[in-house]
Amino acid sequence: MAFPSTKEGTTAFGNELLVRAARAPNPDRTIRIMRTREYPKQIWYFLSCFIALVSFFQAISFLVRRYRRSGTSGVLGDSEKGPREPSSGSRIQWRRLPYAVANLYRIVAFRSTVTMGSYSLNLAEVLVTFMYIIALFTWTFIRTTSSSGVKFQISYWANRSGVLASSQFPLITVLGTKNNALSLITGISYEKLNYLHRMTARVVFVLLCLHAGSRIRLGVDEDLGEHWFQMGVTAGCAFLLLCLVSVRPLRARSYELFFYSHMVLVLLILVGAYSHTAQFHFQKYVLPCLLIWGLDRFIRGIRLVLFNYSYFSFSSSTRTSLDANVELLSPDCVRLTLKRPPHFHWSAGQTAYLIMPTVSTLPFEAHPFTIASIDFTVGTATTEEGDSPPATPTGEKKAAGPSFCKELIFLINPRGGVTKRLAEAAEKEVTIKTYIDGPYGHSPDLSSYDTSVFVAGGSGVSYTLPMFLVTVKRVRDGTSRCRKVTFIWCIRGSESIHWISEALGNTILLAPRSLDMSICIFVTRAESQVARLANTENISPTSSTNPLGTATSILLNLPPNLRGEVIWLFLSVDLSPLPALYAKPFVFQFLAR
Repeated sequence: MAFPSTKEGTTAFGNELLVRAARAPNPDRTIRIMRTREYPKQIWYFLSCFIALVSFFQAISFLVRRYRRSGTSGVLGDSEKGPREPSSGSRIQWRRLPYAVANLYRIVAFRSTVTMGSYSLNLAEVLVTFMYIIALFTWTFIRTTSSSGVKFQISYWANRSGVLASSQFPLITVLGTKNNALSLITGISYEKLNYLHRMTARVVFVLLCLHAGSRIRLGVDEDLGEHWFQMGVTAGCAFLLLCLVSVRPLRARSYELFFYSHMVLVLLILVGAYSHTAQFHFQKYVLPCLLIWGLDRFIRGIRLVLFNYSYFSFSSSTRTSLDANVELLSPDCVRLTLKRPPHFHWSAGQTAYLIMPTVSTLPFEAHPFTIASIDFTVGTATTEEGDSPPATPTGEKKAAGPSFCKELIFLINPRGGVTKRLAEAAEKEVTIKTYIDGPYGHSPDLSSYDTSVFVAGGSGVSYTLPMFLVTVKRVRDGTSRCRKVTFIWCIRGSESIHWISEALGNTILLAPRSLDMSICIFVTRAESQVARLANTENISPTSSTNPLGTATSILLNLPPNLRGEVIWLFLSVDLSPLPALYAKPFVFQFLAR
């Protein structure tokens, strides 16, 4: 075979070789495509196994609580004579070993914290965060060595990182919805899942930045004019803005800005991501997000109509039956009282979303608040064996905290935005139209614990007060193992006591003699006068010493059979010399742990 010897012949032959080389199959391309399609499935297998493991332990915990609750009656004995001590012995001690291990796990996982500036995460959150980061980036960079031996070949993980990121969009959406299956099967309430929602979104954003940077490194000049490319850039920019407005300082300072921008930016992200991934047939990871969000909104809409049906009635006389009364109890507390809608029931510690069109910027805004009342009547207090407490001037016998039973009460701290406008409406003593959606969150079951301690500051008592009332009721009914309960409340001034004074005073009268109960109120501003409880008279203070200031121990004028059974401690503490750091909520939570 003769080869061309001229210069032109040599050039033509070289071009032919280049064409043949270009037509030759790339041995890496098929492998890259296969792994890019397979690895998102594998990471979902991993996440599914983790969720199943959490659900398994949740089921075991539920069965253990039921078992301990079934044995409660044998441990409690007569609620007035006091609990019977279990017989000692090695057999019983070994039976308690699993409970001790479980309590040790809770202490290590949920009380041990890692603090970074103003952020504080418990050890469980830190471990889950690192696990998720390691899993995503392991599947991103694993097996990225090319056939020529180049490790971490950029062409292997450039597209893979983008596909892995888009595959996590359904998880982010589920974690951010109020009505989701994860809460049902894992027992983790939506407000705790909200941290995972923010965490997974930020990790996915880093992965998208990796995808964008690697594609720019490989060259995007030919794609700049493509619609799918432009939509991808739009989604990425919207994601960046969303990460910026969702940081805690900005979110806490201007929640309404975050609320509105979140809705708009998420819509841009989903629309842009769908158009971008559809070009490569990966839109199957984005479409479920719209379905999940739509299902959540549909369920919330059904609940709104069900619980607020009188507003949708054609009868004008029933349209105001659910209007809420707002009272300005103090400059830092608004009490909103709402008649319980039919079919609406809740447990202590749960929250509800309130839609108040007359005070909110947009008529469909929904703001979460903790329900400070309980969904049942505790009972009638007794002073002697079988005797009732003194009747009121009208001849009626008071139940334990009647204003906190069988009606919806919210203690709201007015700050900015809608809560500030709510305080302004409370000054006018008007009723406002209020739609309620809920309840949300899980109520912890404390009936299997021997000791319960409730700690709150300011309006945070909305969570601990109903838990305290429920605990006393269960002990009174003989359905709780609790032997000692401590209620601690930190407030700025003694005038705040009347927020819950009636409920606390009557609960003291209702508590069985077998319950060792302590109520401690700490006032962080030194004052000359001590506020009195609504249900106490002739309070005689005795002074004692406290390292931080002056402490006053108050003996309540209780019936003889209850006197000495309840410890009421009122601490007036001047914290003004201390740094402002100690007033920060995260420090208060840390000290409570």
